[in-house]
Amino acid sequence: MSARVAQRELDQLVLQLKGLVHVRALLETQGASPAELTMHSAQIARVRVELARLARTDAAGGEQ
Repeated sequence: MSARVAQRELDQLVLQLKGLVHVRALLETQGASPAELTMHSAQIARVRVELARLARTDAAGGEQ
């Protein structure tokens, strides 16, 4: 994967993560059900894992 593609993917994941966090906060203020909040939290966790994986791969020069 080229550095440009890797950076674009990292940027997209960061943007996705920010959006998910903001939406979860809105859901909390609007009284969403615990199930909805749990689903959003799980998606946030998945994106964080993927972001960390890509960051490690990028730091290792794309070797992982």
